[in-house]
Amino acid sequence: MSNAALSGTCLCGACAFTAAPVGKSAGACHCGMCRRWSGGIYLAVDCGESVEFAKGAPVVAYKGSSWGERLFCRECGSSLVWQTQDGRNQHVSIQTFEDPGRFVVDSEIFIDRKPNSYALADVARAMTEAEVFAMFASKSEGGQ
Repeated sequence: MSNAALSGTCLCGACAFTAAPVGKSAGACHCGMCRRWSGGIYLAVDCGESVEFAKGAPVVAYKGSSWGERLFCRECGSSLVWQTQDGRNQHVSIQTFEDPGRFVVDSEIFIDRKPNSYALADVARAMTEAEVFAMFASKSEGGQ
């Protein structure tokens, strides 16, 4: 998949945006904050730092930690984007795009926080809480 921009929106349509997914791979986050924020599993695709909201979109940021924040619609409450506070790593909910089926959920993070009440099939990579924190720490220090 190229980095072609896709259009997305919240439930009420007030938060229209474009974003260029890095690829077809999407991930599931099982951390407690994402589960509460999204009302279930947060399924997201990496969009780098390409998210651009329409002028006047009622986007609200919730700073849930010292390094990440969650963007949602002030009008309808839809969960839209998780991003690092510097905005350099934006992960957009695949459900905000017209065709979320274009993405393949092939990784899970915070797997050690996943409730036993559900399971995803055919996931290639599963990371614990400690592995996720280590990954983002290395990225902020210039690593990949």
